[in-house]
Formats: sequence, structure tokens, C-alpha cells
Amino acid sequence: MFSTAAIRKNGDVAIVDLNGRFTAGTATGVIRNAVADLLKAGERKIILNLADVTYMDSAAGVGELVASYTSTCNLGGRLKLLRPGKRVENVLHIVRLDRVFEVYTGEEDAILSFSQQASPARG
Repeated sequence: MFSTAAIRKNGDVAIVDLNGRFTAGTATGVIRNAVADLLKAGERKIILNLADVTYMDSAAGVGELVASYTSTCNLGGRLKLLRPGKRVENVLHIVRLDRVFEVYTGEEDAILSFSQQASPARG
């Protein structure tokens, strides 16, 4: 199964809808390239929608998330995760990235969180 990333906008927030399996060999660069393209275009508010990600390994898949997060933060942006499935949540928990990423279950909550000054309640 191919891994894909489709980009859409909601106001000044870019949402990357990810689909498929993110493992070594199947998804090399998909997330990182999508985020890099957004950053080059001046986007600084990015949500990665993981609702249709069926699997993400702790090496390649998580590596893509970390690289994208780092690139975004280095340019003064914010990157958040939306609707990770149970398998993806488990991988994030195992590697303790659930403490690094802001994770949301609702798209509207994730979008609104960019306009909040204080640490948002996740939901």
C-alpha cells in the first residue's frame, strides 16, 4: 500500500491528510517532504491528520514526525497531530513522543489551538 499526503487549508492552518503505512521503504520522505513544502511556502501552522494511517513504525514513521516537528519549530512554526489511531498512539507512547506532540481528537479543536495563547486543553 502506498503512503500519501494530501494538503488542504482551513484559514491560515495547513492540514496534511496522511494515508497508508509509514514504514522504512514504503513512506520514505512522504511526511517530511509535505511539511518541507509547506514551510517553503511560508506556512507555520501545520496539522498532521493521522486518521487514515494504518501503521507507523518507530524508526521510519516516527523519524519522519520528529524531523518535521524539528524543522517546523526551527522556523518558528507549530506542528500538531490529529486523530492518531490506536496503533500510532501506542508507538508514540512507547518512544515517549506523546509528551512532545500536541495531539487532538477533533479537527476544530486542533485548529482553534493555534489561536490560544496559553497551553491548550487537548481534546
